[in-house]
Amino acid sequence: MSSLRLSPRLCVSASKKALALLPVLLASIASATSPEILLQVGRGIAVDCPNGISRVATSSPEVVDAVVAGNQEVLFQAKALGQATLFIWSKQGERTAYNVTVEPNLDPIRRLLRETFPTEDIDIRATRESLSLIGKASSQAVADRALALIAASVKGAVSNISVAPPPAEKQIVLHVRFAELNRTAVAEFGVNILSTGTANTIGRITTGQFQSGSPAQLTGSIPGTAAGATSTFALSDVLNIFAFRPDLNLAALIRDLEHRGLLQVLAEPNLVATNGKEASFLAGGEFPVPVAQGGSTAGAISVQYHDYGIKLAFLPQVTSRDTIRLHVKPEVSSIDAANGVTMSGFNIPALSTRRMETDIELTVGQSFAIGGLIDDRVIQNLSTVPGLAHIPILGALFRSRSVTKSKTELIVVVTPELVGTGANSWEIPMPVPFLPPATKGTPDHD
Repeated sequence: MSSLRLSPRLCVSASKKALALLPVLLASIASATSPEILLQVGRGIAVDCPNGISRVATSSPEVVDAVVAGNQEVLFQAKALGQATLFIWSKQGERTAYNVTVEPNLDPIRRLLRETFPTEDIDIRATRESLSLIGKASSQAVADRALALIAASVKGAVSNISVAPPPAEKQIVLHVRFAELNRTAVAEFGVNILSTGTANTIGRITTGQFQSGSPAQLTGSIPGTAAGATSTFALSDVLNIFAFRPDLNLAALIRDLEHRGLLQVLAEPNLVATNGKEASFLAGGEFPVPVAQGGSTAGAISVQYHDYGIKLAFLPQVTSRDTIRLHVKPEVSSIDAANGVTMSGFNIPALSTRRMETDIELTVGQSFAIGGLIDDRVIQNLSTVPGLAHIPILGALFRSRSVTKSKTELIVVVTPELVGTGANSWEIPMPVPFLPPATKGTPDHD
């Protein structure tokens, strides 16, 4: 068995080093076991000393001052932000140390935070140079408002507030129905008279509004007689009533028509958008429009495309009252070639457009309608044969008339709903499976 022996010189050296470190160890132990005192600037505290007071001392007189108020009482007075250690020696030679921390008076600021944000868990801590906001906030907007409130009165404020993750954005579905009803009524009446030899006269009487027969060939002799002349008329359109009497050499072409049309265009788009985000819809197309360039490329032609058809743009916003505020811009347009223009050899069509823009607030499931957008037009063309058209009764045979009436009405019905699983929300339907699920033990069939 072996043993370890130390020389007397080494033991003496080790004992001297331990004695040198003993004050440091005792100071650290005293500091660790010293009572902690928290004061605010401008306030003080009285400390009782039952064993009497021999003397007092402070490590930072500019932070905390110690004043002997009696034989057994010492008054600590906080003067500035910081930390200090105060020592009190009793008459029996005992020493007591106090660790004092001085912070600003945060009670008014805490009271202001509680009154401004009563439902939030926000508090404040102070250092020598700055203030720090701590706690939890329900949103980033609340945290920013709290920091702005403190920064307005205290410089160097920082925010260490943890923000809860934001909830999922609300989704709004908009059911839109476009209904366009177009009624058209056309009435036409006109008479064209052809004579192939009546009263020894070959000719025709027409207002020119509707097509009539045209003389294609006329044959006679010199000296000619009426009985020896022949005539041929080419009929391009016999209208809807045609009568010819060869024995009278007289033909009549009559147009007497009434036409009624009904056209209905319906679109039912469903749009889903995030709360506060704009969504748009277009059912139609684009048509090219030539545009002349300027500058260094003056005279060059470029093409721009413009939309037409059924368009819808809306901006939804869910309010604190659980209502939906909508900014809606529906539009219905179609190409109108009759009112187009021709420039530099290009035929540019016009657009027949009806649009509206409105703001409205609805509860979930309510609908609003935009109606009364009526386009009523009457076009009448009248052609007469001068003189003959004014003959009583028979004058109607020498007049032709075409009357076109068109009436178009646009109706837009909008219904907003929330997407979700609540009682007042719209649930997206799932597709129905074409085949039932297979079950175990089912025999196969050919």
